[in-house]
Amino acid sequence: MKISQLMLFGVFFIGLSSIEAQEKTSLTLDEAVKMAWEKSNEVTLANTKVNSKKYELQTVKNNQYPDLKISGQYQRLTKASIDMPNQGESASLASPDRAMLGMANLSLPLFAGFKIQNSIDAYESLYEAESVNAVKTKEDVALRVITYYTALYKAQKTLDVLNENQKSAKQRVTDFTELEKNGIIPRNDLLKAQLLVSKTQLSIDEATNNLNNINFYLTTLLKLAPETKIQVNEDDFFNLKTTNAPTSDALALENRKDLEALRLQSKASEANVKIAKAGYYPTLSLLGGYTALDLKDIITVKYAMNFGLGLSYDLSGILKNSAHVKEAESKALEVKNTEAIMTDRIKVEVQKSIEDYDLAINQSVVYEEALQQASENYRLVKDKFDNGLADTNDLVEADVEQLSAKINTAVAKANIIQKYYELLSVSGQLSQSFNLSKI
Repeated sequence: MKISQLMLFGVFFIGLSSIEAQEKTSLTLDEAVKMAWEKSNEVTLANTKVNSKKYELQTVKNNQYPDLKISGQYQRLTKASIDMPNQGESASLASPDRAMLGMANLSLPLFAGFKIQNSIDAYESLYEAESVNAVKTKEDVALRVITYYTALYKAQKTLDVLNENQKSAKQRVTDFTELEKNGIIPRNDLLKAQLLVSKTQLSIDEATNNLNNINFYLTTLLKLAPETKIQVNEDDFFNLKTTNAPTSDALALENRKDLEALRLQSKASEANVKIAKAGYYPTLSLLGGYTALDLKDIITVKYAMNFGLGLSYDLSGILKNSAHVKEAESKALEVKNTEAIMTDRIKVEVQKSIEDYDLAINQSVVYEEALQQASENYRLVKDKFDNGLADTNDLVEADVEQLSAKINTAVAKANIIQKYYELLSVSGQLSQSFNLSKI
């Protein structure tokens, strides 16, 4: 009989580590998720990236507007020698001591091989993709909170069950001590009871360590004070609805944000191909300008306006641009292949989550039955022990089995909730559960 392994059986399911605290703070799962969305560094970074893409898009849009440049000069001149041979020997001009020049130039792109519009389309897709990635980041943060929160409940419940069992184990030692003094039971039975108390204490210490670690991780994620101790209210926890669980990958393929982001990146890469092909076309611009010149005592020019068309064509680029186009096409193909890979991966993730959720439900039913069986078995063995029909080994083993059944039952109920939210996550439905759009 391996008593310590049975007692630690429930503790094994806790699975994560994190947090300690002095004051108990009751926090619902919904409150914890929304707190993480408001305060976590990951969400803040994701929102910052969205803003960066927004400014990049605005910068690209500005390329479709005219460029207007003005310049001016004021110069002091030394005694200049002005020679005008075509005007004859009698020609005489004053020597200017200053010169002023002002110019204004305007250029409006009319045609650039559709490069400007395709650039706008590409950056709009990238901006939308980054926005979708920000939503996915919030979903990932929410799932981390759920995982820690569920683990915290498992740790708290396990510790409660162990402490409760420790009380009965210590009372048994007290009873056995009196029985041993009166010669009713051998000292060996007393030692077995004392050994169970020691092993239970080891399990309590390990469960406490697990609880503290889990609590620390969760408070760190929520940006709470390190000394805060989060208390999971059992009624609030088990009032969480786990209905309408997805049963296929259809919702996931339609709603997964990481897949949607890849589709948007694919649109951007297709626009980049068109941008690369713009190198095969000439560029045409509308030009306009204004010039004012004043060369003191010699010449004054006002209202010198000009307008026309500007055409440029990089003939050598026609040959060189093919490599650029092929590069853009290859990158577009990379995104397409990545999208196909992710689609297959999502199907696998959804199927696994469906199976895990169903398994958690089935296990909970079995553990409930096992708890009833273990409790009844302990009652019968206790009666037999009291009547001298069972020995201490039988009693201790029945007690340990009942303890393991209690822990497993509590953990199994929490597993249903955790697996349900994991299924929502891989199906792209997690954000709807916490009103992500309002954050």
